Amino acid sequence: MGGPVKGASPKDCYVNVLRDAMAVDSLEPCGVYFGTTGGQVYDSADSGQSWNPIVRDLPGALSVEAQPLP
Repeated sequence: MGGPVKGASPKDCYVNVLRDAMAVDSLEPCGVYFGTTGGQVYDSADSGQSWNPIVRDLPGALSVEAQPLP
């Protein structure tokens, strides 16, 4: 997967995400999380309408999992 990520930077940016590096939680609206091959992890609390960086400067993310807290 590769494509623009609105909210990831002052301008739209393009990132590469491996198939197992994306997760969705069971909340309503759902949270979406993904890690990039460049070592960034992003989250969206509004079903992917906007994105926030969680962490940067990691090794490339090969997988991501999500667990909502009660």
